Amino acid sequence: MCGIVAGVSSRNIVPILVEGLKRLEYRGYDSCGVAVHQDGVLRRTRSTARVAELQEQIVADHVQSGTGIAHTRWATHGAPAVHNAHPHFSGPQSPETATSPADADRAARIALVHNGIIENHDELRDELKAKGFRFQSQTDTEVIAHLVNHLYDGDLFDAVQRAVVRLKGAYAIAVFCRDEPHRVIGARAGSPLVLGVGEGENFLASDAMALAGVTDQVVYLEEGDVVDVQLGKHWINGLQADGSLKTVQREVRTVHAHTGAAELGPYRHYMQKEIFEQPRAIGDTLDGINGISPELFGDGAYRAFKDVDQVLILACGTSYYAGSVARYWLESIAKIPTSIEVASEYRYRDSVPDPRTLVVTISQSGETADTLSALKHARSMGMTNTLTICNVHTSAMVRECKFNFITRAGAEIGVASTKAFTTQLVGLFVLTLALAQVRGHLDDATEATHLKALRHLPAGVQAVLALEPQIMAWSEEFATKENALFLGRGLHYPIALEGALKLKEISYIHAEAYPAGELKHGPLVRARGGELFVFADADSRIESDTGLHVIRMPEHYGVLSPILHVVTLQLLAYHTACARGTDVDKPRNLAKSVTVE
Repeated sequence: MCGIVAGVSSRNIVPILVEGLKRLEYRGYDSCGVAVHQDGVLRRTRSTARVAELQEQIVADHVQSGTGIAHTRWATHGAPAVHNAHPHFSGPQSPETATSPADADRAARIALVHNGIIENHDELRDELKAKGFRFQSQTDTEVIAHLVNHLYDGDLFDAVQRAVVRLKGAYAIAVFCRDEPHRVIGARAGSPLVLGVGEGENFLASDAMALAGVTDQVVYLEEGDVVDVQLGKHWINGLQADGSLKTVQREVRTVHAHTGAAELGPYRHYMQKEIFEQPRAIGDTLDGINGISPELFGDGAYRAFKDVDQVLILACGTSYYAGSVARYWLESIAKIPTSIEVASEYRYRDSVPDPRTLVVTISQSGETADTLSALKHARSMGMTNTLTICNVHTSAMVRECKFNFITRAGAEIGVASTKAFTTQLVGLFVLTLALAQVRGHLDDATEATHLKALRHLPAGVQAVLALEPQIMAWSEEFATKENALFLGRGLHYPIALEGALKLKEISYIHAEAYPAGELKHGPLVRARGGELFVFADADSRIESDTGLHVIRMPEHYGVLSPILHVVTLQLLAYHTACARGTDVDKPRNLAKSVTVE
């Protein structure tokens, strides 16, 4: 959620800031803005429209500078409105005494953008109001801007360090000051922030992708870091065990951001492109796996797997449905008791910890705040064998877990997850086989059979994608409906849940899922006038009839069939949304990466 881009340079970086925001649009947002240091004052342009419209305003207003910050906002405190949009300003002249908003902006001293949620903002707001600060917005972010301004005494780095110790909650911030040109300060706790190191220029961003084409030298800031970014130099103060900040060195990594991910090519939408990238993504994820071994998940995994008696899966949203499929695999193939928890709920109930549990987290971004918090909660109860299935090898989730399996889906721009989901399933199936091997439930012949099936997946998905014309015909009928019920049995029930989620996410048709066997306890469909649309396995005997439409899958895929069946539901949701004319890649009220609790 939300996006930050900031930097200092001797050239005009406004185009870089805007391009960075465009690269972060996939996360979802409802307002955007840019602030710069120009002609000795702070200037900002904000909008509740798309970044493209913001760019037009910037050009019309002749905004340019070598120092600036930019932001896309997902509203949490205060409605999606220009006065709540970032960047937020703080200055000695209050809005009440200014003759116009432009006068208030010209008087501003501090400009700030923020991702996250400040839990003690009400307390700080009351304190700052008592000191004479006046608030223009309903956001928790403006509190930070005024707090930094209050603590400022000629050194912005010092003021920010003194301010962040007062904050409770999650934040990634970028802030600059009218009185210190060519200097931006960043800080993070609970929300991601990276430093991009260039030649004579430096940048901050919430995602390295925002800096693709600008620099490939990236520092992943750690929890509690405060960074001082200037022309040609930077330094970082890291949080120590005693709560103090001390100068630290962080590794500069070469990161090849996925610049090609932002190119649509022949496709209408990123979601369509990413659906059709699944054969490659699955093939890449399986690349180099010539046999099953616990060490695919990291050194020491064999011993850890040998010591566990059960598996606990923690995930949110689509990743939760991937984990729900894996539960069937783990219990039927590896014969290991498995439970799955919605990560956002796990910390808020009493549970029974067992140190002989393998805690598995699933996250596309590796920055999902609820899943990270659930992971830390599990560790705090003594469950230290932790493993993540994740698409970003540099993410917080990978750093926090003892073991990992990195999927190779590549960047996923569409908000509705597709290739990230199917590659998660691949990773979870490999984990199932590794645990089965350690527990003595995977002989050589069975391993060879499963590996052959895994290697066939890219071709199998390609065959399913060839069903697109038939699915498009169905979508024309779906587009006229307002309710849909998805049915699945056994390991296909989570796929029904995922299919319903995809349809309602992007087409806005009401959809829900039911275990097929529960129909006798609830809504009987065909007998009550409902119309049935069935994706049937190749060897099934279901035939089309009045009120019964059947598309036959190219093959029967056995235990891996959820990976193939979900592709048909992705295509159905996509083409139904297209038929209804919705904004497929940026569905309303949805964010790609939820980095706040």
